[in-house]
Amino acid sequence: MVDKLVKKANASMLVGSSSWREQFTEAITVQAGEEGDDEDEEGGEEVLPSCMDYVMHFITVFWKVLFAFVPPTDYAKGYLTFVISILGIGLLTAFIGDLASHFGCTIGLKDSITAIAFVALGTSVPDTFASKVAAQQDPYADASVGNVTGSNAVNVFLGIGIAWTMAAIYHNVQGRDFEVLPGNLAFSVTLFCVEALVAIAVMMIRRHPKIGGELGGPRTPKLVTSAFLVFLWVFYVLMSTLEAYSFIPSIGTAK
Repeated sequence: MVDKLVKKANASMLVGSSSWREQFTEAITVQAGEEGDDEDEEGGEEVLPSCMDYVMHFITVFWKVLFAFVPPTDYAKGYLTFVISILGIGLLTAFIGDLASHFGCTIGLKDSITAIAFVALGTSVPDTFASKVAAQQDPYADASVGNVTGSNAVNVFLGIGIAWTMAAIYHNVQGRDFEVLPGNLAFSVTLFCVEALVAIAVMMIRRHPKIGGELGGPRTPKLVTSAFLVFLWVFYVLMSTLEAYSFIPSIGTAK
């Protein structure tokens, strides 16, 4: 067990690549998933990729090849890799934002609904899987819960703060006032804050000795908590959609 842990630790430290050839080779090669790696370590035999590994490879091969153009980490001590990656992510974010807007326009959805349903779901899926890995590898839930809250905190405070600061400076240089018209997010933000408090209360309740922690635990509380948290998300999207299309009164318009 100690040798296995040391091997994993050493492998996790070797993050990066030394050449573009290595990056493109890894991008177009179908590799076995995590289960195959575990069987390889335990049995000592090479495990071939499964059918699901091939399916996931052909779904993601375009993005793998695209980001294989990023300079290897051996160039400029990794700084060039970091800068190019950030620029690439920024361009993809702008592209996805425009694509989501056109998608909502095509199917008749408002931009606010497209943002909280499809765009938010797509940007949060990586955080979800990162939290899953953190929950599996960490004996405490701090890393898993902190990853989700920290990531969304960066998206809201740093993302909006930098973007609005740049916009304010640009408009000031042009001799104009930077004004943002109020939208219909007041209801969604209020509902989200209420549900966030409910989720925190659920985690505090799960600290009861019969459960013993924020994540996992006995089968019944685990399934009930999972179903309840999924319900909170579905309820949030549903109520925000009804409010956006004036099926329920907005904040400040109710009489």
